[in-house]
Amino acid sequence: MASELDSLKTEIQKKEKELLLLKKKLNEMEKSLIENGCGDAVQTVSMESEEKKLTSEQIGRYSRQLILPELGVKGQQKLLSSKILIVGAGGLGCPAAIYLAAAGIGTLGVVDYDDVEVSNLHRQILHTEHRVGVSKADSVAISCRNLNSGLKVITHTVQLNRENALSIIREYDIVLDATDNVATRYLLNDACVLSGKPLVSGSALRFEGQLTAYHYKGGPCYRCLYPRPPPPETVTNCSDGGVLGVVPGIIGCYQALEAIKIAAGIGTCLSERLMLFDAVDCTTRTIKLRRRQPSCPVCGENPTITQLIDYEQFCGARATDKDQEKKVLAASSRISAKDYRQLVEEGSRHVLVDVRQPVEMDICCLPHPALNIPFDAVKRDPSAQVEQIKQFASSSLSSSSNSPADPMPVVVVCRRGNDSQLAVQLLQKVTSDLTFRDVRGGLHAWSRDVDPTFPVY
Repeated sequence: MASELDSLKTEIQKKEKELLLLKKKLNEMEKSLIENGCGDAVQTVSMESEEKKLTSEQIGRYSRQLILPELGVKGQQKLLSSKILIVGAGGLGCPAAIYLAAAGIGTLGVVDYDDVEVSNLHRQILHTEHRVGVSKADSVAISCRNLNSGLKVITHTVQLNRENALSIIREYDIVLDATDNVATRYLLNDACVLSGKPLVSGSALRFEGQLTAYHYKGGPCYRCLYPRPPPPETVTNCSDGGVLGVVPGIIGCYQALEAIKIAAGIGTCLSERLMLFDAVDCTTRTIKLRRRQPSCPVCGENPTITQLIDYEQFCGARATDKDQEKKVLAASSRISAKDYRQLVEEGSRHVLVDVRQPVEMDICCLPHPALNIPFDAVKRDPSAQVEQIKQFASSSLSSSSNSPADPMPVVVVCRRGNDSQLAVQLLQKVTSDLTFRDVRGGLHAWSRDVDPTFPVY
């Protein structure tokens, strides 16, 4: 420890000598400017030099990165004067924020309209159990200020949209996209292009992550690569698909790294390149992306998008990573959780079909025996699943007062009542021998309205 402290003191002394040398050169420059009648310029140079001078506390705090030749005092001064905006205070935004705060970014902006939930904590590492219910942006600000009291943190507890995006983004130098929905990705891209800001974009799902930089030094923007949004039904978020918590942590750290490099002007940025991370194999690979497209509607030679548009309408999806309740079936084809409990208690003859994945069946199940048919299987071949339901009914259900001529009642359930509706819609089309209803609100409704001890995930 003593040798390490001595080494650090030596390095600090070395940096102080470098600062004295720079000051001497500055004085010589001032003298030369005065001799040439440029007194106003001298005052400006002196003021800028005074503003950027590192304090003893800053030298001590950032000493380990100050001694990097690639960064040095000038690089640290650039970091201290930079303003970086993180949109999304979740799995990506948390690690990005804390490392930017640690590195000495001057101003950190955080945008998030959501509040902390228990289900966030396995991956959104700046939040705590005591902050459940607190604004995510405010929670991140607390953690970052606790690490670095000299950091200026600005929170924007709003949902970014076409009305407020430009006014917020224009106040910053670099933007990090740490969101989890397509509509906001297009919004951020267009706003950054119109504002002339680089955009560091990250994403994480299941065991995989991606990272790239858009609109940086003539590189492509998001629209250059994806002119049209994907169909809403093909997009999966962490809430539906799941994610291993460390994966967004890794990608968020990479986002902070890219932002630091851009701010300090060091290294090579991921412009025109996409980094892919696979956590299962613990591998990364980088693929080359196509260049900026002259025909791009926002950053091309003749742009047609000169102001922000309605991105939810453009993408056909909400600008949120939360699941939205679908309304596909008529009320007559649905049953509430309370009514289903009564049906079970009365012993009414029926088949319960659970369309979640098998791994979800291990988490929790309704007390009534259920046939597990994943929704993917229903989509592939609804006719085959109808036959499976009939076989299950004949083998597991005893006779009752129901007339053999009556269609067998089938109740379909899922996690939130969305996939179950789509499953009923598909199954109804291929048979009249069964009647189908889904549980409105799914297992979440069962927990909310019937059994508060039932686990929610």
